Formats: sequence, C-alpha cells, structure tokens
Amino acid sequence: MPRPILARISLSALSHNLEVVTRQLKPAAAHRPRPLVWAVIKANAYGHGILNAVRGFSRADGLAMLDIDEAVRCRQAGWTKPILLLEGFFEPDDIAILEQYRISIAVHHQSQLDMLSQARPRQPIDALIKLNTGMNRLGFPAAQYANAYRQAIGLQEQRILGSLGKMTHFARADDDAAVTREQIDLFDNMTRDLPGKVSVCNSAGTLTAGLWSTLEPVEQWIRPGICLYGATPFDDKPASDFGLLPAMTLSAALISVRRIEAGAGVGYGHAFVAPEAMTIGVAACGYADGYPRHAPTGTPVCVDGVMTRTLGRLSMDMLIVDLSPAPQAHVGSQVVLWGEGGPSIDAVARAAGTLGYELMCAVAPRVPVVVV
Repeated sequence: MPRPILARISLSALSHNLEVVTRQLKPAAAHRPRPLVWAVIKANAYGHGILNAVRGFSRADGLAMLDIDEAVRCRQAGWTKPILLLEGFFEPDDIAILEQYRISIAVHHQSQLDMLSQARPRQPIDALIKLNTGMNRLGFPAAQYANAYRQAIGLQEQRILGSLGKMTHFARADDDAAVTREQIDLFDNMTRDLPGKVSVCNSAGTLTAGLWSTLEPVEQWIRPGICLYGATPFDDKPASDFGLLPAMTLSAALISVRRIEAGAGVGYGHAFVAPEAMTIGVAACGYADGYPRHAPTGTPVCVDGVMTRTLGRLSMDMLIVDLSPAPQAHVGSQVVLWGEGGPSIDAVARAAGTLGYELMCAVAPRVPVVVV
C-alpha cells in the first residue's frame, strides 16, 4: 500500500478561477475591447502540472510560461492558441523552435535583439518588447526603450519578427497604489506613440478594480498567475473574497495516535511541551513532501473536518497535530494540510513566513497526484 499522502488537482477549480478573472474584465466603455488572457503556467503551472493547466485553462486566450520545452509540450498536447515565453529565449538555436511551434517571446535585453538580427526564420516570430518601469528585474531602461522598439520594428520589416507589443511588470500592485500608478504613467508615456498590443497586469493588477482600464484602449493582454490557482496575491484580501477556489488540495492520513501527559515533549528538540494531558496524532507529511519546514506550532490543519493545529517541529516525513479538538480521530483519519476542506494555502504560508506561491511549487515529486 502506498504511503497515505496525496495532492489532488481540480480542473474544475482551474476553469472556475479563469472565469472569475474573465468576469473582472468587462469593458468600461463601448470603445474599449475586453482584454485577452494569458494564463501563466510557469514553474510546472505553479506545481499543478503543465498538461493539467492546458486542460483547465482551455478557454484562456493564450498561455504564458518560461521554458521552451514546456511550450513545445503544450503544442504537442493540442494547444493551438498563442504561447508566450516570459523570459524570451536564451540561445540562437532556440529561434528555430520558436518558429516551428509558433511561440511568442518577451524581448527584454539587447542581446536578444542582436541574436534575432542574425536569424533568418521562414516565419516571423511575434514579440513583446519589455520596458523596465521599476521592477528592476527584466526590461529595457526607459532611456533605451524607444531605440529598442525601433530595432524591433526594423526586424519586423525584415520579417524576422511578426506582430509587436509592449509589456512591463508591476512591482507592488499588491500593496502600493502610488508606486503602481507611477509605473503605469511611465509605461504610458514611453509607449503611447508606439504601435502594438499592450501587456501589463499580473494577478494583483487584474484583481485591482479598474486598473487595467486606465491604460490606452488598444488590444491588451493580461497575465494572471497565482489567482488562477485559487490563492491570493494580497496580504489583506483572502482568495475567497474574490470567489476563487483552491485548485490544489494536499492531504495525508494519521499513521499514529497517542495520549501524552502534561510536561511531555513533542518531536525534535521538544519544541512543544504539553501543558496538560492531551491526544496527538502523526500525519504522513513532512518537509521532504514540500510542507514548509519552518511552520511553527499553531499552523492550521484540518483533521476529519475539524480545524486544529500542528505541534512542535516538522520532521522530514511526518508532522504532529493536536487532536484535542478532534477526539474522534483515529489512525487513517484524513488530515487536510491545505486546500478544499482545510486551511487555505495562504493561511499555511502566512503561518510559516512564506508565500502560497512557494508552497504550490514546492510539493515534492514523491507525492502522488490525482486529477479530478
């Protein structure tokens, strides 16, 4: 019998969350088209599986990711709509693959323009030219952007590049409206007179009411990521506030139940000492499965439908839970670590001092996955 731990991926939740995002995008005016949606599926679809994302996001207008091999897998799985590589390409040899599989690219550095200038693709490659508006990660500086875009137009005239667009990335759309407004103003000032579509909004930018509609009324693509998987980009707004559903549920079973006396230590280092006699259980999940090692005593879990907490330090393969609120629990009882029927992944992440993004991506390959 396999070890009793499981990650369940809900395709219906993925589809539902995409619909929630799409409903946010009703045009504010008749002259403004609805933005199109690139569903971001980088990092193996935030740990949910690339091919699961292809199915769950079948109604998206496009997919955005990092890895060219994953883009090829999406095409081979039957995805025919646009695909965007968010970091573009890295070697001249990649260009033939981009052409063959009709993969669009972000162009964020002069080295990429230089490689493209030496290429002779039979079919032009669509591209978004990225402006650094303050994230200071990728993108041309404002002083260099107009020249970079002119180079891209020249490559377009040579049929090396196809359709062109302009993009940037918000640094603080989740917590600082003033900084985001500065980024939007800089982007608008630098790109308004340049032709092509626009791509700016991430999850936080998409869920912030009306933010996307402040941009020029041209073809616009948004790039939601974390919200599509049922987690929140905001510290002060849970995913449930937006009607989002968890697409990943991590659960395990109790493999031991015992009664301990007052003063008994629990786990490595006896980081938790029982203040009174109590019942504890051991669940078959540890940091080698992707559960956050630094999750402290009190991190929420759900046992047989009853919310309770972890106790002491996490082990490689096990964690200990307080069964005081769930006296009916027994060996074999289900423990929901996060997801449907349990705490939100954001609540677990907050307790552990990390982000839901990291927990999704950290679920280990040894954890069995079932798709529903």
